[in-house]
Amino acid sequence: MTVLDTRALGRATLARQLLLDRADIPVLDAVAHLGGLQAQEPQEPFVGLWSRLRAFEPAGLSDLLAGRRVVRTHLMRRTVHLVTADDAVAWRARHDTMLRQRVLGNYRRELDGTDLDELAAAGRAVMADDEPRSMTELARELAERWPAPGPRALGEMLIAALVPVVQLPPRGLWRTKAGVRNVLLSSWLGREIDPPSPDGSDPVGQALVRRYLAAFGPAASADLRAWCGLAGLPTAVAAIREELVTFRDERGRELLDLPDAPRPDPDTPAPVRFLPAFDNAILGYHDRSRIIDDAHRGLSVAGARVVLVDGRVAATWRVKAGTVTVAPLGRLSRADRTSVAEQGRALASFLSDDDSDRVQIAAEIHGVPDGLGQVPT
Repeated sequence: MTVLDTRALGRATLARQLLLDRADIPVLDAVAHLGGLQAQEPQEPFVGLWSRLRAFEPAGLSDLLAGRRVVRTHLMRRTVHLVTADDAVAWRARHDTMLRQRVLGNYRRELDGTDLDELAAAGRAVMADDEPRSMTELARELAERWPAPGPRALGEMLIAALVPVVQLPPRGLWRTKAGVRNVLLSSWLGREIDPPSPDGSDPVGQALVRRYLAAFGPAASADLRAWCGLAGLPTAVAAIREELVTFRDERGRELLDLPDAPRPDPDTPAPVRFLPAFDNAILGYHDRSRIIDDAHRGLSVAGARVVLVDGRVAATWRVKAGTVTVAPLGRLSRADRTSVAEQGRALASFLSDDDSDRVQIAAEIHGVPDGLGQVPT
């Protein structure tokens, strides 16, 4: 069985993630191809798409949100993701059990003895009036009936797991600050969530496997689970295994892939790319060594924005006073510093509507910056 080394896997990830060459495709198609973008920080997807698409215009994504063609909702790993409306409807029921389990992982003691199906029905009944509510407001309306869990546990279980909702614009629009207001996913989109397959088969799980490999492969089953958080996909993998090709990584793990998906030559040049916080190009794997050194793995869950140099995480970045500041994690060659500065100026211009192209690159190794900064809003 062919062994793919770390560099080969890294190049495959860059190609699938639209980071090797910026893609000339519509924003909606990019969001679909990527299986959504992690989006608990509302402005981060704009940087993620800027790094992946040619001539990306933020208004295009804002228009898709306002036009109900993409939505912000709890989905993979129980985190807020920006996904297409079609994927939200198709995937939500398949994630129900995982979402419950993840919330219970934090609030099992508080929710002990609570009938979650009864709580779900009550939450949906309250939300059926289509009045936008915050998590706290929904929990408050049900607290008299369920006083024991407390508002935080009750609210998170309702909003992140039991009641399929979307976060309404203006939250998530370009340069807009807004609190979270939720409405039923089905009401916002005007269609019901797809129910589980009645015959016990798992077509949604099989589709998720194919979609994951198209955007992240070659990858192991553990990587697939790390991306979506779902435990029950081995059966789906087995059902489509004859469609797939297999490899091994240098650790001996079996890697699955689609036969015709791109696997570039490991020596293919990789341009500098600036990634937003919590980008799935890193978080979408259990073994992230193809793109980030183990010593820096903590950056991927700490909300650090990172810079890829030669396909690997080589620096962090933030924005301060209109200047993109870069803190290298190791020595950068003169050529690499030039490329980082060039992309940094382009990013500063994008974030400021051409008002600034200032970039600073630290001369020394700074490691993790004290503050992660904020993308201008």
